[in-house]
Amino acid sequence: MKPPQKKEDSMKTVTERIKQRLSKDRQMTTISIRMPQDVIDDLKEIAPALGFSGYQPLMKAYIGQALRRDLERLSGSQVQALTESLRKRGVADEAISAAIEEAGLITA
Repeated sequence: MKPPQKKEDSMKTVTERIKQRLSKDRQMTTISIRMPQDVIDDLKEIAPALGFSGYQPLMKAYIGQALRRDLERLSGSQVQALTESLRKRGVADEAISAAIEEAGLITA
């Protein structure tokens, strides 16, 4: 098991993310998330029609699609350039993330 990620390592470059996603032995973790029952029912209903074995793989696909879209939108953008510049000047990732979220540049 890998040690917990340090705060300063929490924001990776796009290249680092791509390399990690191409790895076949990526570490997995179990999470718990509260969702409205009707959403789960709808996911269960449409998953087979979309070729998924169940609603959980469909949820993973949806999350992955949205994550890739946001990463692509932010990659090479002014936000990324500013983030890297602030890091070079010693601004903590937590402060950078909070400012980006506060400015509405990334939707949580």
